[in-house]
Amino acid sequence: QVQLVESGGGLVQPGGSLRLSCAASGSILSTYAMAWYRQAPGKQRELVASMTSGSSTNYADSVKGRFTISRDNAKNTVYLQMDSLKPEDTAVYYCNAHKMRGWVEYDYWGQGTQVTVSS
Repeated sequence: QVQLVESGGGLVQPGGSLRLSCAASGSILSTYAMAWYRQAPGKQRELVASMTSGSSTNYADSVKGRFTISRDNAKNTVYLQMDSLKPEDTAVYYCNAHKMRGWVEYDYWGQGTQVTVSS
């Protein structure tokens, strides 16, 4: 069982930066593929950034060049550095941990953290 706790959300002006953290307990995060998703009001949850257990990364086109996903295995924590924030980045951001072991799927979510970009 993995528990994920996000932090770092808040209110920021357009053009500003935030760093989200996702701290894991109960398992070794480095064995999981990690991802950040977001969900804006009235919209479906969408993938923002992901990182494989081998540290390959992938980003949604809307955040490429502005967001960076990283992990600190010693702290069992994954981060999302968000720069040049735009009002359309406003959403609840969720951390996800996922892996397959044979036919068994392990999929865990955090509770979400609100990010609001507004002047």
